[in-house]
Amino acid sequence: MAEHRPCTARNETPLQRADRNFVELLQELRVTQTGVQILFAFLLSLAFTSRFEDLDTAQRVTYVITLLLAVLAAALFTAPAALHRSLFQQGAKPRIVQVSSRLATTGLSVLVFAFSGSVLLVVDVTTGRAGGIAAGAATFLVCIGLWGLLPRLVRRAGLREEADGTGETAEEEPDQGDVKVPAPLRHAVRQPSGLRGAAGHREASARHR
Repeated sequence: MAEHRPCTARNETPLQRADRNFVELLQELRVTQTGVQILFAFLLSLAFTSRFEDLDTAQRVTYVITLLLAVLAAALFTAPAALHRSLFQQGAKPRIVQVSSRLATTGLSVLVFAFSGSVLLVVDVTTGRAGGIAAGAATFLVCIGLWGLLPRLVRRAGLREEADGTGETAEEEPDQGDVKVPAPLRHAVRQPSGLRGAAGHREASARHR
């Protein structure tokens, strides 16, 4: 009975939360699968072109490794659907969401190397080895920055804003009499001049006494 009680800010039960998370995960996988499908189709067709025979040993090794990485990424991105189908209606939705999220994260890591290898191969064939290495390294850094570093920076900025907001609202103006004013309103809120004058008169009388 405990798992049917609302447990989140959205007033969801654990099963409702798992259903929503799985739907969101599938939407993310649809975006990534499109890129993997395009890359995989390109790599498969490349082996049947006339210029493929002109590739040297390093380029062929790069091609095979990149193709295998694309296959692995595609397998990781489609694994959540197979996992859900195998465990359908067995009460394992939270576990499915947890495992599927790890599979998707691993698939993104593999896809970084697949993208980098494909760019390295194409630029190597068209411009030369040095250009291919530079383009592959740049692709790797861009993917790492956008997929790995950017989410952490956004999360850190959000936590910092929440902490700053809490700190500002917690601070209070000690010199406003009995009325406690939050920090953001300190400079906007002022006591009426009559009250300020009366307060100043009381302070002066106290000093004389």
